[in-house]
Amino acid sequence: MAAINLVCPACSTINRVPAERLAQAPVCGACHKPIFTAHPLSVDENALIRHIQNDGVDVLVDIWAPWCGPCNAMAPHYEQAAAQLEPRMRLLKLNADTAPATMTKYAVRSIPTLLLFSGGALKAQNAGAMTTPQILQWVRRQATT
Repeated sequence: MAAINLVCPACSTINRVPAERLAQAPVCGACHKPIFTAHPLSVDENALIRHIQNDGVDVLVDIWAPWCGPCNAMAPHYEQAAAQLEPRMRLLKLNADTAPATMTKYAVRSIPTLLLFSGGALKAQNAGAMTTPQILQWVRRQATT
């Protein structure tokens, strides 16, 4: 029975969840809130690092900005993708305006940009707005889950 580490979106506690229980709506052992919400989580750079380093599933990050038209157009598609990809994958949203270190570290030059992490390392990167089917297709081609 393999267990997977998952960061609670509410309290940031790292939980060990048996892999076979991922689809059974696991809750945090500390705060008792759902570990997956079927919605992307808005995070800051510190929370992003915590998820990348500790989540035992692949992590997909949408780097966006509130003033960006293509980002706003893609937002509902990313939301729909979260409902389909969780709990096999964690979906996060990071505001580019508040994340200069991340923008520099991953050489993000345009938004929206998707970053896919697996095992704590960047696996793939894609710039430009996408629809739900395009997001799902891109992720499935790249992901290990």
